[in-house]
Amino acid sequence: METVDKIKQQIAENPIILYMKGSPKLPSCGFSSQAAQIMINIGEQFAYVDILQNPDIRAELPKFANWPTFPQLWVEGELVGGCDIMVEMYQQGELQTLVKEVAAKYKSEEA
Repeated sequence: METVDKIKQQIAENPIILYMKGSPKLPSCGFSSQAAQIMINIGEQFAYVDILQNPDIRAELPKFANWPTFPQLWVEGELVGGCDIMVEMYQQGELQTLVKEVAAKYKSEEA
């Protein structure tokens, strides 16, 4: 499978996905740590991909997303942004609303 196809599949299969360095419990950079902490604080399930374990995704995702840095938060197939955007949205309460609405929508589909 091509790397871009793998990225598209991950984004399609996971309504909320964070591409980061490390894992939420063991982040490998400050920005990824901040992004993961925000997502944990919101309290909804989210998928993550450790780009340090996936150098192909680390190389291809910035081109695919037209976004040069990590972490990257994707919600329902749309790039929300990186750490600075996540922090800003979280402080304004927008990110909680977005994530909780999407999580609720997918929970009701599973039930």
